[in-house]
This record gives sequence, structure tokens and C-alpha cells, in this order.
Amino acid sequence: MAMCLAVMAQGAVAQQAADAVDPEAAGVGVFESLSPEVSASLALKGAGAPVEASQWMVAAANPHAVQAGADVLAAGGTAADALVAVQVMLGLVEPQSSGLGGGAFLVWYDAERGALTTYDGRETAPLAATPRLFQDATGAPLRFFDAVVGGRSVGTPGTPALLAQVHERYGRHAWADLLEPARKLAAAGFSVSPRLAQLVANDAERLAASDITAEYFLPAGVPVAAGDRLVNLPYAHTLEVLAQQGMGAFYAGDLAKSIVATVQGAKDNPGVLSEVDLAIYRVKERPAVCAAYRAHEVCGMGPPSSGAIAVGQTLGMLQGYDLSAGPSDVTVRRLIGDAARLAFADRGRFVADSDFVPVPVEGMLEPSYLAQRGALLAGDRALEEVSAGSPAFDHALNWADGEAIELPSTSHISIVDSYGNVASMTTTIENGFGSRLMVGGFLLNNELTDFSFRSHREGVPIANRVEPGKRPRSSMSPTIVMKDGAPVIVAGSPGGSRIIGYTTQAIIAMIDWGMDPQQAATLPHAVNRFGTYDLEAGTSAEALADGLGAVGYETNARALTSGLHLIAIGDRLRGGADPRREGIVLGE
Repeated sequence: MAMCLAVMAQGAVAQQAADAVDPEAAGVGVFESLSPEVSASLALKGAGAPVEASQWMVAAANPHAVQAGADVLAAGGTAADALVAVQVMLGLVEPQSSGLGGGAFLVWYDAERGALTTYDGRETAPLAATPRLFQDATGAPLRFFDAVVGGRSVGTPGTPALLAQVHERYGRHAWADLLEPARKLAAAGFSVSPRLAQLVANDAERLAASDITAEYFLPAGVPVAAGDRLVNLPYAHTLEVLAQQGMGAFYAGDLAKSIVATVQGAKDNPGVLSEVDLAIYRVKERPAVCAAYRAHEVCGMGPPSSGAIAVGQTLGMLQGYDLSAGPSDVTVRRLIGDAARLAFADRGRFVADSDFVPVPVEGMLEPSYLAQRGALLAGDRALEEVSAGSPAFDHALNWADGEAIELPSTSHISIVDSYGNVASMTTTIENGFGSRLMVGGFLLNNELTDFSFRSHREGVPIANRVEPGKRPRSSMSPTIVMKDGAPVIVAGSPGGSRIIGYTTQAIIAMIDWGMDPQQAATLPHAVNRFGTYDLEAGTSAEALADGLGAVGYETNARALTSGLHLIAIGDRLRGGADPRREGIVLGE
């Protein structure tokens, strides 16, 4: 049984995070530029060939994790089984991006029923949280990292409950067996990758804020180096407990008590997470949100994620335009960039946790509304101003524009199993290394900083404000593209709010430009959210600068650290892994 292996690229160039800023006072353009992640140096030397297979395929962000998933699939496991094995391994070898202390969104295609559904494993705000959680005594928003580091930013983790629920519903392998590879590697130790080493070195000061975290990542005060063997006995013990007792042991008992004690006892910045918050956490199954695009249905996660709405809106506005000239054409880039800006304007105004805030999802994706918004793109210059539209809705819409920081951490997993089931899951602890608090061998999230730090603007409420039990808005965009009732593309990426642009470009690349998944994952990025066009430094995207400038854009060359994992489903499976990170694809 031969397995195919994609070429992987490891991060080599550091992208230092900027100093913390007041997100509201500084403005979107400043705080969205913070980037704690490391990008590969992308003088991309050609895309390489996609991995091909006939039975199953898995693509994820680290070779250890992909191998764990591949072993499960090769032994007859389902995509749900493989998802568990991949995620618990990622939490060990890629701890800065996701893990048991975070949350995830899953888009699932059930081959037996021929149906799509989604699972919301997003973190929730503690019951004791108030709308002033991220404000100082005067009501002014905290500086970003003053809010992040410590317990204040920690929401109730959802990833463990999501894994347990999908395994119970769709799994075939024994639960304990799926945790065993990660448990064994945690006990034996793994070699620190260049990417992880660089990220630890970049973040050493904040990692030192917690003694337990510092002891693990900064032994004897020195950041772990590439090639060091990192042993994580607490994580091995946690997985052993969860293997024996099930994921319920995460939300009650000794582990839950330790999580709460760590959050509430954080030095200088304690949080309000309680044992009750853990005990009442529930994953929510929600309908997939789909948008039509060129004879396809592009389906993903609805609120509290803005991903499926914003991707769907961008594509829907482009429906009436010819993009066949390709990614190097300035007109094509103008159309994509301004469509994304219009989608982000709606996102900032209307999208939040729909269990707390009525969200006009149908109105935002209604074809006539998108045609009306798309007509704004008909000129030959960049739009001078962009504002939220007026989608049809049966509630009063009186929301202020909100702002929330989403930094480029996170991880994405794409899986197709031999039974035809498909999983697209984006998973995160938010900022790189999350809250910097560690318990049980894993890092706790800082997901609550995805809420707007302000609750109102000029007396008008912000939809994505903090409320007890609420789930913060996200840009995670796990996607399954359907055609004629069957899945044809599995897509998703990390990257903060740029996830939407990365995922949209990958879909356009495969549908409009005829690219295979590896070409689409490797394609240089040009992303526009708020007016300035970000062009991926060191790539052919920089050549767009003069042309985009001539039609009215400011441009900014910078590292754009996507982590796309793509699978095309047809007569054969074809997969691609983003060379900007450490991911690979395996298939059989």
C-alpha cells in the first residue's frame, strides 16, 4: 500500500508581532497588521504536483499529525476517527495553533445520507463575563496583549466536546486507540520543528509570563531550538485520562478544576472561567450556509463564524464578472479585492453569534442583493468608499460597526475517507500560543479577544460585543464545495481574518483558473479587506503593485501566512498542502 507524500516547506523567516495597540483607537488598518506567525520565505519555486489517491486522503499542518490520520484511514477508519487522531497530535506538535484548550468549526458531508451539516465547537464567554471585560476602569479598550496574556481572555474550550460528539456519531475505531499515537509521542518526545522554534523565540517574553508555560517552552530560560527533543508528560497523562474516561473528564473532575484554577489564578490578569462554564458547554449542530457560484454550491460555517457568509458574498458579487484573465490581471484583482471589501463591511456590521444577535444570513446571500452589491464593481477604479449594505431582514437592523482582532494562528484539516465522508475543520486557540497559560500539557485559548472590546459606539450597540455564554465572531472558513449534489472541493486555511481571502482565492483558482489543489495552495496571495491591498512579499504578487496603484489602491508588501489544505474530489482524489507551513498530504 503505497502512500503519496507532498513536498513540505518549513517556516524560515520570522514575522515579528508589532507592539500591542489599542484596537479601537488605532483603527482597523493598524491592529489587523499584527502577525505573530512565521511564514516560509516564498520565492515559491513552482507548485509541484498534487498528491493523488483513489480511496482516502488527509491534509493537515504537520507530518506527525497527517501520519496519525493516515494510519487510521488505512485501517478502515472514518474521517471522524482520523479527525480525532490528527487534532490531538496537532495539539502536541503544533501547540501554538490549536489543541484541547481551543475551539473548532467542522463542516461534515455524510456520504450515507448524502447530506451536509456543521458542528460549532466555538469557545463561549464565561457566565461571569460582562460587556466591559476588555475595558479599563474608564471604559477605554485595553491594549491587545494586555487583554490576551493571562486568564481574562480564556473562553470555555469546545474542541474536546466536538471531537467526542463527531466520533460518537460517525466513528468506527475505539476512542482510546485514536489518542494513543499522540500519547506515545508526548511521552517519548518529538523533535522541535524550525517553525515552532522560531515562534517560541519570537514570543519568549510573553511565554515567560506563566511559570508552567515557561518551563516547557523556555527550559532554563532558553527558548527550545529546532531539533531539540520536547517531552510532554502532562499531555501524555491528560490523553491517558481522556482515553480511559472519555472527553467528559475534560469538562468535570480534576482536569476541569485545574483549568479553572489556572485561569482564575493567572498572575496579574486573572479570568472568570468557572467549573459551571465547563460543565454546561455544548457543541451545536447547525445547518450549512451555502452560496451559488458558477454551477457550484460553496458551503461552510454560519454564525458565529463569518466565514461562509463572507466567502459566499465575495463569490456571489463576482458571479457576473469574467475572471478568466487570471491572478496576474489587475482588473481581476480589482474585482476580487473590492468584492471582499464589501463583504467585510457587511461582516463588521451584522455578523455575530446568532444565538444572541439576529443575523440576516439569507438576506446577505440573496442573489438579488449580491447582484446589487456586485454592480458597484462595474467601474474601472477601486471603490473610494465602502460601507455595509441593507440586506433583507425581518428585524430592525441598528448595529454599529464593530472591530475585533483575529491574528494569523489557527490550523486547518481536510479529510476524505474511503466511505465517501468528507471533513473540513478549522481549529484554533486564536493568537499564537493563546493565553500563554498551560494546563495538562496543552495551552488555553485567548478566544474571547475575538469579541469587540467596545460594546457600543456612539450609543449604538455592536453585534459582536461580549455577553455571558456568547460565542465570539470568527473568520474561520472550513468549506466543502458541492456540484450536482456531491462534494468536489474541500478547503480551508488559518490566517486570522485573511482566512476569508485565502479560502476565496483557492476556490476561484480551482474553479475559474483551472488550477489543481497544489497550484491553488501555492498561488501567491493578494488580499484586500479594508482598502489597502496586501501583496505577498517575495512573490509575483508584488508585480501587481503599480497596476493596483494606478486604479486607486494603496498596496503593502508583507508576509501572508496562509496554511491551505485542499482536496479535489473527482475520479481520483488530488490534494495540496500550503508550502508556507509544515503541512503535507497523504493518500492511498
